[in-house]
Amino acid sequence: MEINIKNLSKNFRKVKALDNINLDIKGPGMIGLVGPNGAGKSTLMKLLIGQLKASSGSINIDNKNLRKNENYLKERLGYLPQDFGLYDELKVEEFLDYIACLKGIGNNKKKIIEKCIYETNLTEKKKEKIKTLSGGQKQRVGIAQAMLNDPEIFIVDEPTVGLDPEERIKFRNLFSKGASKKIVILSTHIIEDVESICNRLIILNKGKILFDGLPNELVKKSLGHVGIIEQEGVEDELYEKDLKIVSTRVTAKGMDYRVVARNLPPNTAEITPSLEDAYMYCMMMEGVFTHE
Repeated sequence: MEINIKNLSKNFRKVKALDNINLDIKGPGMIGLVGPNGAGKSTLMKLLIGQLKASSGSINIDNKNLRKNENYLKERLGYLPQDFGLYDELKVEEFLDYIACLKGIGNNKKKIIEKCIYETNLTEKKKEKIKTLSGGQKQRVGIAQAMLNDPEIFIVDEPTVGLDPEERIKFRNLFSKGASKKIVILSTHIIEDVESICNRLIILNKGKILFDGLPNELVKKSLGHVGIIEQEGVEDELYEKDLKIVSTRVTAKGMDYRVVARNLPPNTAEITPSLEDAYMYCMMMEGVFTHE
């Protein structure tokens, strides 16, 4: 599958949620769509699935205009929105059977449902009512329903918000496995969710693309801009400098500040950036940090 997005914009009254976005996406692969809350990620997702209409620009799926061929996409789409509704009184397998009917799955329906239950690690819970499940288990039901039609493109919007670390790891592994055969777009503001599994990173902020490329390319761009500052005590003046404090750590000598800056202060010990550091640097360089 191939997705071509050209000059895409979306306005909500006077607010420009997306501003002239251009992207080409080919499968298979795992794409991390990252940015702060309000960056335009969910708006882009809703445009991609046909839930919203663009103010200008176009989206083509396999050279077919999305607005004129919505059924073509829906037959190939799996989607897990940030907030999705479940029928709490239904058992897991009953809910999936209901969704399978809505999707027009007839042949081998029972076998398909069992496969999705197994792949989302819900076998022991399949006869339990949804209202008895934990938050992570309900998220897995959401993923299972999105997988029923064996989609060629799988879009998930903020799937790990509120989950504990163990559940987040399970989700990342599940998405990574699926990306070997399809396009998986993972929208999140949590860098850790994309660091180990995505082979492409797209950073959005204020409706614009700040970066589009390999995660290690982003890290390379931040070399020389991340370091540690040691202080004997808390320095209020540090917060007034042209830098971002990523983390602080209490030491025997005082405090260590991990910082990101356009120009590191003279007393800074330069260190190798993490992807989170690189993301922070990208946000600092907004408007000039585009992918070449």
